[in-house]
Amino acid sequence: MNGGPMNGGVERYEEALWEAAIAGDEYAAIDAAVSALDGGVPAESLILDVVAAVQARVGQAWADNLITVAQEHTATAVNESVLVVAAHHAATLQHGPAPVKGRICVACVEGEWHTFPVRLLSEVLRLRGWRVDYLGAHVPTAHLVPHLHRTGPSAVALSGSIAIHLPAAHASITACQAAGTPVLAGGPAFGPDGRYARRFGADAWAPDARAAADLLDRGLPRRGTPGDAYQADPEYVVLDDRAPVLVRDVMEELARHAPEEEPRGDTAEDAASVVGYLKAAVYVGDPGLFTSFAGWLAQMLGSRGMPAPALPAALDVLAARLPGLPHARATLAEARATLRA
Repeated sequence: MNGGPMNGGVERYEEALWEAAIAGDEYAAIDAAVSALDGGVPAESLILDVVAAVQARVGQAWADNLITVAQEHTATAVNESVLVVAAHHAATLQHGPAPVKGRICVACVEGEWHTFPVRLLSEVLRLRGWRVDYLGAHVPTAHLVPHLHRTGPSAVALSGSIAIHLPAAHASITACQAAGTPVLAGGPAFGPDGRYARRFGADAWAPDARAAADLLDRGLPRRGTPGDAYQADPEYVVLDDRAPVLVRDVMEELARHAPEEEPRGDTAEDAASVVGYLKAAVYVGDPGLFTSFAGWLAQMLGSRGMPAPALPAALDVLAARLPGLPHARATLAEARATLRA
């Protein structure tokens, strides 16, 4: 098995891949990856300690407004190509076919379009001898469950990067377990310690692809608490029903503060995220989820030139539209106090 991280020797490959990805040079990026493999870097280390590290830098550069959305998409596409080519090249270097341990289904939860984490996991699992059904982005539960019945995998790995999709993740976890398939949850949507995965009754949670592969190699423990044991806050239903109007009101308030060069589409997306994260925080009963998101959004808006009072003002408008929802209002109050502090 290609194992743990190599602290020495991968830095130059990471830098070469970073430069190629940011430039959108797919061939140069692939050359850098193949050179690393030919130079003795284990395939798993290349995927997790080089390619994943470069992708994390790409995401941070976008959040810091150092690269455009188009550049971020281009770099991600380059890195995805590198993953496929590197994994295939590594497979050709193996002596004979790898033993097949079993079958794993890997998918993003419904509504989730960030495929890079599941792509990483899929390639690592293949290197370790698993047969992988990689279903990609935004897999509706109604389509996922029939696939599980048809293929009978040992487990399903569900990824969520954005906490807005936690209600959908809960539904998927419950449905997969009802189909008799244990669930491994992963991705930042489930919290830095996997608290929401546990709350929803997932059989296991992993912080990254290496830990997920290790868990699957050992075999997932079956949890005693099924996913349908968790009951969401009833205020979530009200928020979900009012969401279109709430998004409009938040968008108008953000647009009132926005610099003239700020694209209106960005403001609309930010407003949808604010309402979506509020819904998710109420769903899981954790105001800290929304407060953490609000702090991140405030930093990102600041990097775009949005004045600091804009987001607190938008949260004030949102709170004023929610009489009779004490949990939602308390969540907003905590976030506003944190921002203003």
